[in-house]
Amino acid sequence: MADETSLTRHLPAVLVLAGHDPTGGAGLVADAEAIAACGGWALTIPTALTVQNCRDVTAVFPGDPDAMRAMAAALGEFEIAAIKVGLVADLATLDAVTDIVRRFPGVPLVVDPVLRAGGGGELSTAELVDACRSRLLPLVDILTPNRHELRRLSVSEEEDTERAVELMTLGCQAVLVTGTDSPAAGTPGDRVAHTLHTPDQSRQWSWPRLQGSFHGSGCTLAAALAARLAAGESLVAACEQAQAFTWQALAHGWRPGSDQALPRRLWQLPSPAEPRWARPDA
Repeated sequence: MADETSLTRHLPAVLVLAGHDPTGGAGLVADAEAIAACGGWALTIPTALTVQNCRDVTAVFPGDPDAMRAMAAALGEFEIAAIKVGLVADLATLDAVTDIVRRFPGVPLVVDPVLRAGGGGELSTAELVDACRSRLLPLVDILTPNRHELRRLSVSEEEDTERAVELMTLGCQAVLVTGTDSPAAGTPGDRVAHTLHTPDQSRQWSWPRLQGSFHGSGCTLAAALAARLAAGESLVAACEQAQAFTWQALAHGWRPGSDQALPRRLWQLPSPAEPRWARPDA
C-alpha cells in the first residue's frame, strides 16, 4: 500500500495537446513517456487520431474541438506547470488549442510544429501554417522546429538565424532549431547541432550523430523540455537536459522492423529478461 508521503508528493503536471500515434513512437504516448521519465505527470488531450506506422502517416482524423475544451475544463484539480502542443490537424482544433492555452496565462508553452511526417507525408496546409503563425505563435514561450519546419513557418529567404528572428517578431519568445533532419552548413557529418535563439542570446549544442533514422525524436525533445520547465529549470538548462535525455532515448532506441527506429524513453526500466517486481508481503 502506498504511504501518505508518496501520495501527496508534488509532481509537475504538463498538459499535452497532441495527436495519437498508434506506434507509440510519437504523439501522446511518446509525450507521456518522456514527461514521466523527466519527473513530471502528463495530462493528455488528443488533437487528432492518425493512421501510421514507422514509415509514414497515411491518414489524420482531427479531434473534436468541443471535446478538447471539455477535457481541459475537467482538469481543475491539477496545477498545470507547463503545456506542450504537437500536431494541430485543422483550423477548428487550432481554435480549441488556443482557447485552452489562454486558460493558463503565464504557464510555459512549448510547441513542436508537426508539419510533416518522418516519411515525408504533409500534415499541414499553407492555410493552417498561416493561421498558426498569426494565432498560436504569439502565445509560444519556446518553439522547437527542425530546419525544414523553420523554413515552412518563415517567409524569410535568409538563413536559420534570420528565420528564427522573424518568428520571434511574431511574438514567439524563443526558438530551439534542431538539426537532426538536415545539418546546417559547417556542421560536420558526424555531429548534430541544435541552436537556441532568444531576443538576448544564441546558444548552440553539438551532439554525436546516431546511425539510422528515428520516428518521434522531435516529440521526445519538446515533451522533455516541457517537463523540465514545469520542474522550474531555466530555459537554457531545460533545453540542455531535454537534449541529453532525447539523445539517450535515441541511443537506446528500438527498430521493430526495417523502417525508422523508435526512441525508448523508458530505457532505464527493467528489460523483459530481468527480474520483475516482488510482492510487498513476499
